[in-house]
Amino acid sequence: MTIKTQSPLAELRPKPGPKAIAWLERDAAAVSPSYTRSYPFVMERGKGSIVWDVDGNRYIDFNAGISVCVTGHSHPAVVKAIQEQAERFIHMSGTDFYYPQQIELAERLIAITPGDEPKQVFLTNSGTEAIEAAIKLARYSTRRPRFLAFLGGFHGRTMASLALTASKTVQRKGFAPLMPGVTHAPYGYCYRCFFNLEYPDCGIACVDYIEDVLFKTVVPPEEVAAIFVEPIQGEGGYVVPPPEFHVRLKELTERYDILFVADEIQSGMGRAGRMFAIEHWGVVPDIVCIAKGIASGMPLGAMVARKSLMTWEAGAHATTFGGNPLCCAAALATIELIEGGFMKNATRMGQRIMGHLEEIKDDHPSIGDIRGKGLMIGIELVKDKESKEPAHELRNDVLQRAFRKGLLLLGCGPSTIRIMPALNIDVETVDKGLAIFEEALFEAERGI
Repeated sequence: MTIKTQSPLAELRPKPGPKAIAWLERDAAAVSPSYTRSYPFVMERGKGSIVWDVDGNRYIDFNAGISVCVTGHSHPAVVKAIQEQAERFIHMSGTDFYYPQQIELAERLIAITPGDEPKQVFLTNSGTEAIEAAIKLARYSTRRPRFLAFLGGFHGRTMASLALTASKTVQRKGFAPLMPGVTHAPYGYCYRCFFNLEYPDCGIACVDYIEDVLFKTVVPPEEVAAIFVEPIQGEGGYVVPPPEFHVRLKELTERYDILFVADEIQSGMGRAGRMFAIEHWGVVPDIVCIAKGIASGMPLGAMVARKSLMTWEAGAHATTFGGNPLCCAAALATIELIEGGFMKNATRMGQRIMGHLEEIKDDHPSIGDIRGKGLMIGIELVKDKESKEPAHELRNDVLQRAFRKGLLLLGCGPSTIRIMPALNIDVETVDKGLAIFEEALFEAERGI
């Protein structure tokens, strides 16, 4: 595969334009400073994988709203589904009344999530709410108080889900005490490999650490309700675990009657080349948490659990807006598009991107590792390939340079750039985006 190293989109954009500056000033006065913004992109409109800012500058979007707009921006089928539903009714609260859209979506989610055992669905507004629902259900159904999660994991920022999150201290700083009873283990690798960012096939070491160390010293296994795990870590650095990790982890949960909760909020809905990333390892979770790409940008999340676990009574958990009919309509259209070819395209485009990155890896001293599945791809930048020390500042420099050249990228982990475009992105847009990325990386490495 040959990709041109220059792109017609690579001319510099203003930094930022006058209209964007005006909006940034208003934002600073009115909006919470807790939001994270990587660069001053103020969006005006988008179509597919192309977006425009308020000053008319055009960009290739490799972010898809942080893995949310899986069908691209404003896909006609999704827009039509929302418009048609809005003309019928916008809201009725599905926890107090009934409407077909919520029931139909629950049925579709039951059909597409792993496992043949009967399941039921709780719909939410977001990913962190799906995690909160899973926490409550796990405690309610098992009558156990404790949980295990993993270092580098991100499960949300509300208080209970934040207790599971362990990707950055800034997310937890100032909010203690968090929900008690959560213990963290290294994700997929032994401590030495995890903290040195070396990724050999030693996933068994982590599972053995849980059983041979944690369960014998600080965590009575009979008190653990569930283990929460991302099939592929997102905020932690787009880390793909060793081949045996999830299989061994599932065996461990079954051995001690612990629930296996798969957080598919970032990796699900076709993102990783399967409807859910856990399918790559043939593991069937007890509970699956979904959000982000489920409704192509509409606020929706879901917790899908084995029906045998859904023992809670009416009123034990509810939501006013979760499962909003507009969101359900968008989700049904989104699932149809994903199954209709977008997921296959994600696999093809992911292979194309990974193949090109492998081709250029030796030409760039800062590329330490390339990993991912489907269109969930991480490029880890290092100060040198021998020490593999994370190159945090270089990563941020590349993000800024790519933005100025017309490509939207985001980071994750200590020094990883993530590529997570819409699942229906085309070859031409992929190639142009990669050309801009390589140009930005080349200049950042050399300080040009």
